[in-house]
Amino acid sequence: MSTVQLVNVNKIYPDGTEAVHSFSMTVENQELMILAGPSGCGKTTVLRMIAGLEDVTSGDILIDKKKVNEVSARKRNVSMVFQNYALYPHMTVAENMSFGLKMRK
Repeated sequence: MSTVQLVNVNKIYPDGTEAVHSFSMTVENQELMILAGPSGCGKTTVLRMIAGLEDVTSGDILIDKKKVNEVSARKRNVSMVFQNYALYPHMTVAENMSFGLKMRK
């Protein structure tokens, strides 16, 4: 596991939509964290930025104190499981969670 830190992270889309505004948090190694809020508040955008699937407009994302803003998604060693879609319905929760690791070997 790793420590993940977001420092004043912002995400503004090209059309001017501000999805995330000055968001900061730290999740320590082996700490359980829940990101909760109403629909459209930026939860998924924050997770996508941590995983490297969305660019950060400003601010810093650090994994084990290393800035990863410019590190590609495939080199971050981070994955996410989507809430509804993109799950394999024939697999258990554990199988869905471990699928990426098994493919990576």
